[in-house]
Amino acid sequence: MKNWNETKTNDSWALFKIMGEFVNGYEKLSSIGPCISIFGSARTHANHPTYLLTVEIAKAISELGYGIISGGGPGIMEAANKGAQEANGVSVGLNIELPFEQKSNPYIDQDKLIDFQYFFVRKVMFVKYAQGFVVMPGGVGTLDELFEAFTLLQTSKVNKFPIILVGRQYWEGLINWIKDKLLRENNISAEDLELFEVVDTKEEVMDCLNRFYIKDNFKPNF
Repeated sequence: MKNWNETKTNDSWALFKIMGEFVNGYEKLSSIGPCISIFGSARTHANHPTYLLTVEIAKAISELGYGIISGGGPGIMEAANKGAQEANGVSVGLNIELPFEQKSNPYIDQDKLIDFQYFFVRKVMFVKYAQGFVVMPGGVGTLDELFEAFTLLQTSKVNKFPIILVGRQYWEGLINWIKDKLLRENNISAEDLELFEVVDTKEEVMDCLNRFYIKDNFKPNF
């Protein structure tokens, strides 16, 4: 069993690893231009309608000149990078080291594949260098990323950017809970519900992005 002094020493050295991940991420991502982050389940199979829709959304976004940032792994992440690559767009993967091993997908530009050990550093990169979030159906990790962005917007810690939830039927229960519980109990304001939009189609996603960035307001978020 480690004593307290050993633990403090290990924590101090961990700071250098954390700093290294931030520096590597900042250096690689600062030059890629305007991007959209796409989130969703790693468990979605390549023949699933949501996977196929994600590919089409990523292609359409790339054709407008945006890069695509994904979590770098399988499922929806793979679909996002695949769509970007098929449109000859910028395809970024922010891969995370996991106990059960997440392998990066083959559709990432190799000079834009970044491996992370720390989730919190990775989430900073998702937000800092993205001009919008497209959130496909997903699990706990997707919800974590969604509410991170929601919180930063609500508290004005970042420049305003669009959060687009894709799949009304999938997200309906969560949205109703937010309205019935959080809003009714005065734990959020009615204006907070305007921080995200819920859509179903590729065309609606593109309309949201085009309406938001009509003035080409592209810059890092903080």
